[in-house]
Amino acid sequence: MTTTAPAAAKVPAALRRQRRRRNLRTLAFLSPWLIGFSVFFAYPLGATVYYSFTRYDLINAPVWVGLRNWNYVLNDYPPLWQALRNTLWLVAVMVTLRVIFGLGLGMLAIRLKRGGGLFRTLSYLPYLAPPVAATIGFAFLLNPGTGPVNHLLGNVGMPQPGWFNDPDWSKPALTLLALWGIGDLLVIFTASLLDVPREQYEAAELDGVGPWQRFRYVTWPAITPVVLFAVVTGVIQTMQYYTQAMVAGKVASGIIGNSGQSFEPGYPQGTTLTLPQLVYEEGFSTFNTGAACVISLLLFVIAMAFTFLLLRRRSGLLDDD
Repeated sequence: MTTTAPAAAKVPAALRRQRRRRNLRTLAFLSPWLIGFSVFFAYPLGATVYYSFTRYDLINAPVWVGLRNWNYVLNDYPPLWQALRNTLWLVAVMVTLRVIFGLGLGMLAIRLKRGGGLFRTLSYLPYLAPPVAATIGFAFLLNPGTGPVNHLLGNVGMPQPGWFNDPDWSKPALTLLALWGIGDLLVIFTASLLDVPREQYEAAELDGVGPWQRFRYVTWPAITPVVLFAVVTGVIQTMQYYTQAMVAGKVASGIIGNSGQSFEPGYPQGTTLTLPQLVYEEGFSTFNTGAACVISLLLFVIAMAFTFLLLRRRSGLLDDD
């Protein structure tokens, strides 16, 4: 009895040491991600929450003011709601059209018997263009007075919109710019369409299933995860939409570069104003960092809400299946 009791007591201790070593080894493998998550996400998010309750101008020490910044942004800051409407419009229209056109181009690319590689290359090249250069080029092409697009439309007797100079056409013009650089979605949709088993198509054709039914019952279930990925990433990117809208407004208004002229974002008439532009204006133009942090948190919450709803919708579809 005296010899077996110490041996029995050593077994749990050995197991605890083994479990501790395993946990430390797992933590060591996770440490690069944990450090990156802490430095580039957790700390900035926590600092943003803290600064949203302070008066801070990036120079002097922050002063706690409670809910004053939140009350100012939500109740006494009219540009917020206009920027929110514009941003949600871009999310609803731009993301939807990009997914539809990207999927259509992908289906066309895999069906081309000749020149498929050239078609994919030419369709992907616009995506490689720097956003500023692409926006400046589009602004000159769509110039209502001297642009070749309106010149061609006039030659065929069609209306000539004001594009970036017209409040009714400014956001559709930005959408056209986004559709022009659709190469990223073309690549991922082409890859997903090529992964659909050909046997399913052949079986559907033998059963006399039409093209629409083949797409609905064969293609769509196979590519749904990729479509969800495209929609979620598109929503997040569009919620951060800044460069193209700002550059297009500057070019259309005649203010190009740092010429010392003042420029109010959203030209024309605030129709291209987005939430990220407000964050920059409040944070680095007026140095109202507290209000900028409030807008950033609203942007973060809206993006997370969209992502959550989309993922819930996807899980609901899977449960129904």
